[in-house]
Amino acid sequence: MFANYLIGLREGLEAALVVSILIAYLVKSDRRDALPAVWFGVGAAVALSVALEATLELTSAEMTFEQQELFGGSLSIVAVLLVTWMIFWMRRTSHALKAELQGKLDHALAMGTGALVLTAFLSVGREGLETAVIVWGTARSTGENTEPMIGVALGLGTAVVLGYLFYAGAVRINLAKFFLWTGAGLVVVAAGVLAYGVHDLQEADFLPGLTNRAFDITDTIPPDSWYGTLLKGILNFQSDPTVLQVTVWALYLVPVMLLFFLLPKGTPKAGVPAPREPAAA
Repeated sequence: MFANYLIGLREGLEAALVVSILIAYLVKSDRRDALPAVWFGVGAAVALSVALEATLELTSAEMTFEQQELFGGSLSIVAVLLVTWMIFWMRRTSHALKAELQGKLDHALAMGTGALVLTAFLSVGREGLETAVIVWGTARSTGENTEPMIGVALGLGTAVVLGYLFYAGAVRINLAKFFLWTGAGLVVVAAGVLAYGVHDLQEADFLPGLTNRAFDITDTIPPDSWYGTLLKGILNFQSDPTVLQVTVWALYLVPVMLLFFLLPKGTPKAGVPAPREPAAA
C-alpha cells in the first residue's frame, strides 16, 4: 500500500501541479471562458487511464498461467522503464515546469479550444497512463489487488489536496527536494518491481534459472509474517529469490541511484525567453 501511495502521490502531484498552473494562468489572463476546455481534457485523460487499468485486468484474467506470467513480467519491465524515465525527466525539468506549461498554454490559446483540450489531455494523460501501468505491475508483484488500489487512491487524493493548496497559495514547499527524495524512493520500488518481473518471466519459461536460488531465508523472514508482508509491499522483497533476480536488482539499483544523485539537474536553456506573465487581477 505504501509503495502505491508513493506512486499515486508522485504521479498525482505532477498532474495536480499541471492542472493548477493551467487554471491559475487562465484566471490571471482573464480567460475563464477557456476553463471548461481544460476540465474536459482532464476528464478525458482520467477516463482513458481508468479504461487502461480495467483493460489490463480483463485481458490478464482470460489468459493461461504461463501467458499471465509472460504478460505480467513484460508489463512490469515496461512499468520500470516508465518510472525511470519519469524520475529523471522530473529531476531535469521540475525547476522550469511552470514556464514550460505556460508557454504551451499561450500557443494553445492562440490556436483555439481544441488545442487547449489537447494540451490538458496530454499533460494529465501521460501521468494517468503511467500510473495505470505501474500500479498494475506492482499489484501483480504483491499478489494483492485491494491494498495497492487503496494506496494509489490515497496518494492521488493527497495530491489533489496539495494541488488545490498550491493553486490557493496556501503552501510553499521546495519541489526540487520533494521530487529528489520521492524519486530516490521510487528507484528502490522500481528495482523490486523489475526483480519480480524477471521472476514472472522465469515462471513463464521465458527466462532460465527458476530453481537456481541466490539464498533462502524464509525461516528468518516468513512471507506471511507482518514484517515479511511489509518488506514485500514496500520493496517487493522476496525471501528466496533466484540468482537472476538478485543480479538484475543490483544491476538496476546501483547505477540508476548513482546517476540520479550525481547527474546535475537541468538548467533553463540560454536565449529562450520566459513566457509572458500576465498582471494579477
